[in-house]
Amino acid sequence: MRHFLTLKDFTSAELQQLIKRAIELKRMHKAGEIYQPLKNKVLAMIFDKSSTRTRVSFESAMIQFGGGSIFLSPNDTQLGRGEPVEDSARVISSMVDLVMIRTFEHQMVERFAQYSSVPVINALTDDYHPCQLLADMQTYLEHRGSIAGKTVVWVGDGNNMCHSYINAAELFGFDLNIATPVGYEPDADIVSASKAKISLFNDVVTAVKDTDLIVTDVWASMGQEEEQKKRERAFAGFQVDDSAMALASSDALFMHCLPAHRGEEVSAAVMDGQQSVVWDEAENRLHAQKALLEFLFSA
Repeated sequence: MRHFLTLKDFTSAELQQLIKRAIELKRMHKAGEIYQPLKNKVLAMIFDKSSTRTRVSFESAMIQFGGGSIFLSPNDTQLGRGEPVEDSARVISSMVDLVMIRTFEHQMVERFAQYSSVPVINALTDDYHPCQLLADMQTYLEHRGSIAGKTVVWVGDGNNMCHSYINAAELFGFDLNIATPVGYEPDADIVSASKAKISLFNDVVTAVKDTDLIVTDVWASMGQEEEQKKRERAFAGFQVDDSAMALASSDALFMHCLPAHRGEEVSAAVMDGQQSVVWDEAENRLHAQKALLEFLFSA
């Protein structure tokens, strides 16, 4: 039995194969082919954080694969009333075939997986967002070919997405520049543990120069709304705009995991411009996660 809590739970070869499979499943879906390898299988989806893309993509994936899903929020379960994670893991996993969790503390997902009798997927924690990286890597491959040997720049907060990009740099073989305001750098232990070339900057101009992919995220993530004004001041010089894109390679792409705040972390011109692939990136959540589900059920 395998879990998917961070990208490092899979080998580089497994991730490469999963991305190729996602592209094939996307082709099949576009062609109208019926493929239902998970008929009568059930996915439990535990959401402590709200979601659009994660919920729609996982539910659609299970329906298209012939299975079903159950949406569980803290208001609907005993998890929200203080039942130990270990107890909930034992019970829920005895009734379903796979569990997906979107929550705050990464340790919660780790504890759930420890006591689960079925595979567990991390659909976002405060530390990592590996499912989004599958979609991002698929999107780059579709538009530009292999990302190995390229240089990616992360602009903004050293958050869960940034941490997963650090893992991806090692596993997919690209260099990573990280541009954050002072005090908002990624976790130092995650950076030091990476075997990839990771370069930290406190300005955008130097970091984006000659890069192949620019990625950003909202300045205040879920649970940080009370810091919005403070973060707006700290991140004032970290918007991805036309001037930032102009410093990157001429064929550089722009990605954002969404939702986006035009006029804050990204300008409207970049968000809706020709170098932006955010809509393909968002759709690929469906196809990459179908490949992930298929892999975990067959592992």
